[in-house]
Amino acid sequence: MSPVVVVVILIALVVAESYNFNVEFPRHGVSVSASEAAFVMALVELGPTWTAVLRAVAVGGVCFAQRISPAKVVANTAVAVLEVAVAVALLSLLPVGQLAAPLTWFSYLVAILLATMVGGALIRLAIIATQGYPGSILWTSMFLAAATVTPMAVVVGLSVFLLVEATPWSLVLVLPLMGGLVLLYRRFAGVKRGGEDLQKVYAFARQVQQIASHEDGTRRMVEAIRELLNAERVALWLPPYLDEEPRLLVASDDGGAWYEGPSDPDDLFRRRATTGAHGGPVLVSLARATEEEAAALARRGARDLLAAPVATAAGEPGYLEICDRRSDVVSFADGDRAALDSMLTHVNAAIRQQQLLTQIRYDADHDRLTGLPNRQRLAAEIDQLLAADPVSGRAGLILASLDNYTEVTDTLGHAASDELLLVTAGLLREHAPPQALVARMEGDQFAVLLPGLSLPATERAARRLREATSTRARVAGLDLEVTLTIGVAAAPVHGADAGTLMQRADVALLAGVGKSGVASYHPVLDQQSLRRLQLGTELEQAMADGDISVVFQPIIDARTYDIVAVETLVRWAHPRYGSIAPDEFIHLAEQIGRIGPLTDHVLDRALARCRRWLDQDISLSVAVNLSARCLTEPDLVDRVQRALRRHGVPGELLTLELTEGSVVDDSVRSSTVLADLHALGLRLSMDDFGTGYSSLSQLRQLPIDEVKIDKSFVLGMSTSQGESFIARSIIELAHNLGLRVVAEGVEDELTRDLLAEMGCDKLQGFLVSRPLPDERLESWILARAGVRSAVPGMPHRRLFVRS
Repeated sequence: MSPVVVVVILIALVVAESYNFNVEFPRHGVSVSASEAAFVMALVELGPTWTAVLRAVAVGGVCFAQRISPAKVVANTAVAVLEVAVAVALLSLLPVGQLAAPLTWFSYLVAILLATMVGGALIRLAIIATQGYPGSILWTSMFLAAATVTPMAVVVGLSVFLLVEATPWSLVLVLPLMGGLVLLYRRFAGVKRGGEDLQKVYAFARQVQQIASHEDGTRRMVEAIRELLNAERVALWLPPYLDEEPRLLVASDDGGAWYEGPSDPDDLFRRRATTGAHGGPVLVSLARATEEEAAALARRGARDLLAAPVATAAGEPGYLEICDRRSDVVSFADGDRAALDSMLTHVNAAIRQQQLLTQIRYDADHDRLTGLPNRQRLAAEIDQLLAADPVSGRAGLILASLDNYTEVTDTLGHAASDELLLVTAGLLREHAPPQALVARMEGDQFAVLLPGLSLPATERAARRLREATSTRARVAGLDLEVTLTIGVAAAPVHGADAGTLMQRADVALLAGVGKSGVASYHPVLDQQSLRRLQLGTELEQAMADGDISVVFQPIIDARTYDIVAVETLVRWAHPRYGSIAPDEFIHLAEQIGRIGPLTDHVLDRALARCRRWLDQDISLSVAVNLSARCLTEPDLVDRVQRALRRHGVPGELLTLELTEGSVVDDSVRSSTVLADLHALGLRLSMDDFGTGYSSLSQLRQLPIDEVKIDKSFVLGMSTSQGESFIARSIIELAHNLGLRVVAEGVEDELTRDLLAEMGCDKLQGFLVSRPLPDERLESWILARAGVRSAVPGMPHRRLFVRS
């Protein structure tokens, strides 16, 4: 036996074991190679003993070089020796003669095939024992190799042996042929793995689509990445967003424990990935790492790493990191890098969707202008605080209103009054006690909740707060006085729930106007509120005398500029108090049970206006706001139906605008009032959508035809990308539910064009027209609008705004 032959066969065994096709399972992998070619050559030339020794050296050496765990090195080496023993035992039972005889070839083929299957079965049984049954692919891979790779390898090995035995010069032809077969084999393995990577991307896309849009959705997505890439650890770092802190989500075998690296902005891999210098995911392996990269891998205890940036709505990119394959026969390669690059499209979309939901949830309980909690959030905080200790729980509530807000708005415009509100919010944040919750109610009102304070302590805090916030501020280029009028209420003395406490603080606020600036609630204030009492008693007579009238604000089609509707708005010109804010007397009408007659009054004026247009052969619908209290009135549907018949107006020319709160109220949702109204043929619109009561998912269960984007989202669109993002999202989601979208608060041409580009259906705002009384509306139509011929099949003509 020549030493040269021993060395050549050992090299052949090592090469054959090094180039293999890996079948990967979650924690283990199975390598399928063409080592049987060298195996059969060793048996023929060297005999069983040297074959076992050389095969053990080759298998053990290759496993050790691939950094496989010592236990698996021993196991794989033992299986290789056992395969030799099985093959030798079978050859002793089979006819073996001259190597050129076909029967000898058959014997070697059967012996090595069965020996290889025994070894493969042992490895697979070990996988099942340690990991569980991963599926039929475990056995399919073994039988696939037995049917294709093993017979071919045995035949090639015997053929090479015969050629070399006949003439050693045949190696000159055989070696290039063998090299070509190796390259072809590697190419096949690469194509197979590429197909598997593509299947992983498809599987990940399907899995992400099935992940529900809730707070745990991002963590489940990280787990999905880990499973599909079969990784030891996956970490996703997200920058701070709105009121959320930065988040690090880790999926790993140890239950998600934090490990150093992803949260460090100076980390080598995070910095390299998020700067985008590589133009895609970063792939680093310890075997080819620089000294700096090796140190960064050591911080993580990792051998291989994939890293990539994640797009977020926060502006700052997030960071995704995948460490180590759980299978020790496979490491990350360029195919995994490409697969991750494809997965990032779905990851980025899922993150943006999750942050959109976060934005919507945030907007639901925060004021858009100041970023402070809104009325709904304040009410929830009060109820939660008092429910925690119903017997002895104490809380003080301060309501504060700006004394000169109306004057600033009328004189300098909304931009200046918004600036004044921001200044006031900053002053309240700065001077309120640390434990206080500062909120913005609506208009010029703010609230400060003081947990644990009695009424006397709340009164002292209110006076200190008013004194601290009384200052001069630069607003719209002018130095303006900032002064607050404050109303105080405290629990439990003034109420044990949020609604009662806020209502009584509001009564105290009214009492503080024009007096000391700070007033506390007292039951006598309910009787001393002469203005409210007088307004309540005069409401019916004001409607009869025409003091309560309506104005109309045109609504146009965003594409054609057709005037498609007018919104009917109520006004009260009081002979003593002047112009009464609609919110004030509408709220009063609700409280004293006169909201029904007030609604009928407005509806009557709106339908009368619509009838006059119909008499002129012009089709123009009217919109009327419907109070939440009206929806609980049992005769509402009959009254609306009678009004339509009285004026001879078809139902499709009437739109009832509902508040979000009234639509999602349980008593309304459980009744048939919305369905009954819709059955009259009229349209139902959700007014001021996005201010925090409902979600679009709830609208699927209600007979709503359209939503009106609240003007707080629209006013800042021309200057705020965030506002545009929210508006676009609402439009797209509403259209997906089959709803039309109206944007109110359109005050400039840039906003109009942006909304039209987004696909918004209708526009309303000062850019089109301010609310106009009936006679001025007629003049406006004559001056600004034209009459379009009737659409074929429609009986009435349409108005359009002339450009």
